[in-house]
Amino acid sequence: MELKQLMIFQTAAQELNFTRTAQILCLAQSSITTQIKSLEEELGIPLFERLGKRVILSEAGHRFKAYADKILEVAEESKVIVGANVEPNGALTICASGTQCTYRLPSLLSQFQTRFPKVQLVFRSGISEADFGGLLAKGSLDAVLISMTPIISENLIVEALVPEPIVIVSHPDHFLAHKPEVTPLDLNGQPLLVTEECDYRRIFEESLTEAGAKPLSKLEFGDIEAIKKCVIAGIGIAALPKIAVEAEVNQGRMVILKWIGSDFPIITQLVWHKDKWMSPALRAFLDVTREVILKDHRL
Repeated sequence: MELKQLMIFQTAAQELNFTRTAQILCLAQSSITTQIKSLEEELGIPLFERLGKRVILSEAGHRFKAYADKILEVAEESKVIVGANVEPNGALTICASGTQCTYRLPSLLSQFQTRFPKVQLVFRSGISEADFGGLLAKGSLDAVLISMTPIISENLIVEALVPEPIVIVSHPDHFLAHKPEVTPLDLNGQPLLVTEECDYRRIFEESLTEAGAKPLSKLEFGDIEAIKKCVIAGIGIAALPKIAVEAEVNQGRMVILKWIGSDFPIITQLVWHKDKWMSPALRAFLDVTREVILKDHRL
């Protein structure tokens, strides 16, 4: 059993796609298949189940992954402790919310890759706010960059970076756009455009319910850009992160309503497990993330 095999297995277990694994590790797909087969023969049990063109982890594969993750982490830690001034390298798996992926990661990635070219970042989106804690504990994620209400956990280290203002937006010609104050009750009978379940959607909907406001309709989207296009088309009203709508507001294609309803205590936070080894790669990612987000916030 070699570290190379464990690294291939770890990546394949995360991707559940041998073609994608080969691309990430810059290896031929045949090499991935051969190394996995060799590892399975040595262990005497299949680590993956092949379902047509799909692969999933077997029960043994799930158990083995926990050990592979620990072995690779200890191996990386030993190289850093024994070696001097080791340049950050290796792979990091980061969970980032949709807002972060679309509006902050391009700048962050550009700077990070320039400074730390030997670190490969793999970003996971679409992970619910209820699930990332368990994935951090399992080692499936190295860190999380997310915007939500303050996270309180005994097992996680949470670093609050910047407030994430949430605004209520409409088409410029909507009658509420010219109102000096907009309350939750003003949205009674109005069509709403909402994101998938998240903290600021929950707060927004709760404020309407408490005021007795009943929207005419509610359309749910998994993509903020789709919601913005619908607002611009005059289809409905939405609550969105201010960072996501600034360009369109400046262009006059949508307006921010003068909302006097509930506040949105949403904060952009960096999160990692308290027992996670702080590798040079992870430390570098956290440092660059802080630097980029705090700099953009001051601007």
